[in-house]
Amino acid sequence: MTEPRPRIAVLVFPGSNDEQDAALALETLGAEPQLVWHAEASLPRATAGVLLPGGFSYGDYLRCGALARFAPALEATRRFAADGGPVLGICNGFQILCEAGLLPGVLVRNSGLRFTCLDVPLRVERADTPFTSRCAEDQRLVIPVKNGEGCFFADPELLRELEASRQVVLRYEDNPNGSVADIAGVVSAEGNVMGLMPHPEHAVHPLLGSTDGALIIGSLVDAARSRSLAAVA
Repeated sequence: MTEPRPRIAVLVFPGSNDEQDAALALETLGAEPQLVWHAEASLPRATAGVLLPGGFSYGDYLRCGALARFAPALEATRRFAADGGPVLGICNGFQILCEAGLLPGVLVRNSGLRFTCLDVPLRVERADTPFTSRCAEDQRLVIPVKNGEGCFFADPELLRELEASRQVVLRYEDNPNGSVADIAGVVSAEGNVMGLMPHPEHAVHPLLGSTDGALIIGSLVDAARSRSLAAVA
């Protein structure tokens, strides 16, 4: 029997440029992606997951993600997350989630003030989240990054809290941007919202050099499918 394809909303802001890549990855991995324009005040009916893609929302004016946090679709996402729905932010999506207060910390300019674009090795710190369920703890993943403001920052007090509560999900093995404690991805205290700077949607096919990103995107699809099935049970 074919597994149901859960509907996952992909938010699109002026300046987004990875929404089609994210949608293709979701579709390849068994989801029904639906693009949602930033001005929409509600998510599509039966939405079981949300993905915020990479890009340069609103041109990255002020700070990356600072304007997108006020979008109606982001408020709908906030309500979805508050209800326990899985939300994944990639690159600019990570920046938006941090600016909106859905994730801790902030993303700032890379060390050396350089745009970074390369494949990076990551270490999975946790495999018990809705976004890493297809991974194993301590597994090594290779996924590309492409950012100018991908340096994750948390002050010492917040960093201690993140480490103590195990909210760090991914770390760089070879830190490309100066992120504190080599952090590449974090999850909310509730566990249903995650952000990461690497682009898993660009690593789902062997022709792209790695399929490790499919473990992240596929885990989101699994979580959305479980939520969708629970809603009709």
